[in-house]
Amino acid sequence: MKRVAVIIPHRNGWELLERCLLTLGSSGDRDYAVYLVDNGSTDGSPARAKDKYPEIEVIAAGRNLGFAGGCNLGITSTSEEYVVLLNNDTEAEPGWLGCLVGTMDADPSIAAAQPKILWLREKGTFDYSGGAGGLLDIFGYPYCRGRLFQSLEKDRGQYDASPPDIFWASGSASIYRRSALEAAGLLDEDFFMHMEEIDLCWRLHLCGFRVVSVPGSVVYHLSGGSLPAGDFRKMYLNHRNSLLMLLKNYSPASLLWIWPARLALEALSLAKALASGDWRWARAIVAAGCWVLEHYVTIAYKRRAVQGRRRVGDRGVMRKMCRRSAALAYFLGGKRTAAELN
Repeated sequence: MKRVAVIIPHRNGWELLERCLLTLGSSGDRDYAVYLVDNGSTDGSPARAKDKYPEIEVIAAGRNLGFAGGCNLGITSTSEEYVVLLNNDTEAEPGWLGCLVGTMDADPSIAAAQPKILWLREKGTFDYSGGAGGLLDIFGYPYCRGRLFQSLEKDRGQYDASPPDIFWASGSASIYRRSALEAAGLLDEDFFMHMEEIDLCWRLHLCGFRVVSVPGSVVYHLSGGSLPAGDFRKMYLNHRNSLLMLLKNYSPASLLWIWPARLALEALSLAKALASGDWRWARAIVAAGCWVLEHYVTIAYKRRAVQGRRRVGDRGVMRKMCRRSAALAYFLGGKRTAAELN
């Protein structure tokens, strides 16, 4: 049996998928199997993929389960030692997978590893979705080595020698140890899309695992193919899922001071949206808060499940976070790179 299951959640878009599968086939790696999770495609692209690449296996979801649901279906339908979650709008450099597997083999405490992810449209620029590794401030705002909010850096090798440990591995392209996923739980399907991989990596940290960046492995990502910037649903999910992530993963003692601070930051965001006349953003912030209030029972059950698996206290996890607000540093302090925060 192959050691690696490469799981590609997919809903429509043959041209992107074909390029993804083509670069996989020419990567030089052989010890993997490809599973295409069809999230209710209507353009016949899964059948075309199977015709052209008969070695792949198509897993039919029957409907759009979202990124989290599609990935979970792929994970539970396979049994390989390692799981790669790969977006269908990615293209990989030769040797990318072997480099990731070698990193995982070298240290059983590593639960997830991310390649360097560059922008497919401009290959010398870090990609928005993961850059050279995902980071998080203590208030739940994510950023990356190579990307701070909307500010993208050129890749000059500036993060290649950085310490390997990161907080989260991008859902665009990352490898996971199956046994670690069994310990921490799979992706939270209520996230649907956006930040589900950050939530997962947080839970991996709570279980005592490491998440690392592997700059010798390179993947290119188109970015923004699911929901464009400025889309109401994208803004809503980003705000809502960030709040949900905090409420699930922090201990009660940490939430006593983190939660009021985060609500203050949400209020500042709302004020900025209203002052600039960005009513779509303002509605997204309010809708996210309303969802949290309406689903407090669901959130309580999620908290209980996460806290029951915990093996590491918040102090240990927070050492892997940025202790200052990335949002304030960016919008008020003029910071534009991850290196300026650390």
